[in-house]
Amino acid sequence: MKNLPYAGIALSLLLTSACAPDKPVQSRQSETAIEFQKNLLRQLIAAKPGDIILIPEGEFKIDRSLSLNVDDVTIRGVGMDKSILSFKNQIQGAEGLLVNASNFTIENLAIEDTVGDALKINEGENIVVRNIRVEWTNGPATENGAYGIYPVQTKNTLVEGSVAIGASDAGIYVGQSRNVVVRNNRAEFNVAGIEIENTIGADVYGNVATNNTGGVLVFNMPNLPQPGHSTRIYENKIFKNNVENFGHEGTPVAAVPAGSGIVINSNDRVEIFDNKIAENDTANIVISSYFTAGYYSDKSTQVDFDPYPEGIYIYDNEFVGGGGAPDHLELKALRLARFGLGGSLPDVLWDGVIDREKMSDGSLPEHLKLCIDNAEAGILNIDFLNNYQNISTDISAHLCHLEKLPQIVLNFDEAPEERKEGDHLAILEGRNE
Repeated sequence: MKNLPYAGIALSLLLTSACAPDKPVQSRQSETAIEFQKNLLRQLIAAKPGDIILIPEGEFKIDRSLSLNVDDVTIRGVGMDKSILSFKNQIQGAEGLLVNASNFTIENLAIEDTVGDALKINEGENIVVRNIRVEWTNGPATENGAYGIYPVQTKNTLVEGSVAIGASDAGIYVGQSRNVVVRNNRAEFNVAGIEIENTIGADVYGNVATNNTGGVLVFNMPNLPQPGHSTRIYENKIFKNNVENFGHEGTPVAAVPAGSGIVINSNDRVEIFDNKIAENDTANIVISSYFTAGYYSDKSTQVDFDPYPEGIYIYDNEFVGGGGAPDHLELKALRLARFGLGGSLPDVLWDGVIDREKMSDGSLPEHLKLCIDNAEAGILNIDFLNNYQNISTDISAHLCHLEKLPQIVLNFDEAPEERKEGDHLAILEGRNE
C-alpha cells in the first residue's frame, strides 16, 4: 500500500468504507449513553475521598438512580445548561442522585425529569450545591418529582446560584438542618419555590421566587427530630407566585393558597426584611398557625409540638400590589365583604391564632409577638379560632420591634490542601450526541 499513488489510497479507503455495514446513528448514540451511565455508576461506587468526578458537555440519558456514599467528593459539570443528566426514561429508583456523605460539592450541571426527588442529600455536613439546575421539562404537574434540591438533616449547607423548576412539592427545600444559606437562586413553577422546614438557623437572600404557588415557605411540622427557628428572609424578589396548587393531596404544601408570597407556618423567630414582594394574588405575606394549615390532626400530632408562629419581625420591605384575587372561597368572600369589589387584602394576612397560656396582662410577651415596622403595610387578622367573628385590620398591637437575628456563618471544616489537576480525578468521557 505504501507505494500506491495518493489517489489510489483514497479510492481504496472509500471502497472499504462503502462495503462495511454502517450502524444507525441512533444505535451508536444508545451505545454511547449506556457506556456513559456504566462509567458514571462505576466512578460513584469506586469514589475515594478527594475525588473530582467531571461531567463533560452533553445531554446524557440515565435510566436508574445514582448514589454516592463517600465523604469529600466533588461532582462538577461545565455548566447547568451544558452538562445535563436526563432521567426522562428512568426505570429504576426514585431519586436522580442520592448522597449520604459529608464535605460534598456538586456544581455546574443539570438534573432533569427524575421520577422522584432530583438531588437528595441526607445527613451530611459541609454541603455545597452550586449552579445546579433541577427541572421537570414538562412544566408544573402533580406527577413530577416532589423535591428538586433537597438537603435534609444536614449541617453547614450552602445552596447558591441554582435553578429549580417544576417540583410538585418544593423546588429548593432544606429540612431538619442547622446552619444554612440559600442565596442567589431562582425558583419557578414549583408548588413551593423555596422551603425551610424544621431548620435551625437559615439565611435566605438574593433569590428570585416567581410563578410558584407559594414563593418562600418557612414551616415547622410535627413528628420530626427537631423544631425549627431563626430564619432570615431578605433581599429577595418574590413576585407573581400565582400558579394553581398542583401538590399531592394530603401533603402540607397542597394546602398553600395559590398567590402566596411568603408563608410562615408554626415557625418561630423569623425575620423578613429588605425584600421586594409584589403581585401575589392571595397575600404578599401569610402568617399562620398549624391549626389553619389544612392538615391539622389531633391524633397525628406529637404532644409537645408548638403550633404557634412566634417572634415574627417584618420590616423595610417594598410591597407592590397583591391580595386582589385570593385563593380559597373563604378568602374570596372576605375580600369582597371587607374591601369591596375592587379591593385587595392587606400585605400581611394573619390567622390571629396565639398561645393564650403565654399571655400576661392580656398580651403576649414582646419577644413572642408579630411585629411590623414597614411603612404603609397593613395587616388582616382573620380571627380563625373564633370563626372569623372579630376580623380586624388594626395594626396598632403590631407596631413593635424585635431583637434582630445574627447572620449565619457557615463553619466549613478547614479545606483540604489544594488539589492538583489529575489527583484522584475521574473524567467521564463519552457523549450522547
